Amino acid sequence: MSFRIDPRLALTAEVRRIAGGEIDKIVAHLNAARDNPERSLHSARKRIKALRALLRLVRPGDDAFCRAENDRYRNIALSIAGARQATALIETIDRLIADFPEHADAAGLAGIRAMLARHRSEGVHGEAGLGAVLDHAVAECRAGMAAINMLVLPDHAEEAADVLADGALATLRFARKALQQARERGEPNDFHDLRKAVKTHAAHLSLLRKLWPAPVKPRRERAEELGESLGELHDVFVMRALIEARQAPFGGPEPKQLVRLLRRAEKALRKLCLADAAKLFEDKPRRAARKLARKAREDLNDGMAESEAD
Repeated sequence: MSFRIDPRLALTAEVRRIAGGEIDKIVAHLNAARDNPERSLHSARKRIKALRALLRLVRPGDDAFCRAENDRYRNIALSIAGARQATALIETIDRLIADFPEHADAAGLAGIRAMLARHRSEGVHGEAGLGAVLDHAVAECRAGMAAINMLVLPDHAEEAADVLADGALATLRFARKALQQARERGEPNDFHDLRKAVKTHAAHLSLLRKLWPAPVKPRRERAEELGESLGELHDVFVMRALIEARQAPFGGPEPKQLVRLLRRAEKALRKLCLADAAKLFEDKPRRAARKLARKAREDLNDGMAESEAD
């Protein structure tokens, strides 16, 4: 099933179709995680983000429903986050080894990587175990599937266009605000908010690729690249916070050489992310939303006319 809204079809049916397909994928990844947790949980979290982006896009059509379902999938994502964080720590070390090969030995990065791999293999889901976490997550997805089939959105072309434009506008405004906060304060949470907004916007561009004013593809590619850079920065923030708090798996003396490399990586990523985000969101949100609403009305009206003709 394609992750895009077809303007020839009713909005309610399209959202149910896309959401249903994403839920099926999430369940498949969760079940696969019983044998291959690292890869499958990462894939499940990616599909959850896509589903939550869809819910944010159509939230103006049914705010209460979309908020409740967004909370459902946010909680599922949090329940399986531990294993993903353990893998992200290892990936951060791998990037440091690649970016600073001349300092890798002095910082003992190979030994730190081995320690992180042992930490991951020991498990991060507590006494209940991963199986119980996955069982609960799958059950919640099944409940979510039943709920999504009850969703009703405005299907008239004018109203549907306004729902999509307003949903996209909310994310663009959130992105601009997060960018301003990241520039002025630069706290990890500010960059985390920016990352969430960029990831959601990238998903919206995929969902609206037939409705968003051209050119869509290069903008989506830039958003996806920025999302990856912000993800790397987030992983650096997480590792530094664990080290500073002496929190597992960093319970011993502070690895000073590692901290120095993390600071260098953080500085470069901050600069890159702020510059790329400024370019991506240089257009005013309201202006972009007006363009989207205008094109969406035209395309949705054309789609309804084609359906009636058939």
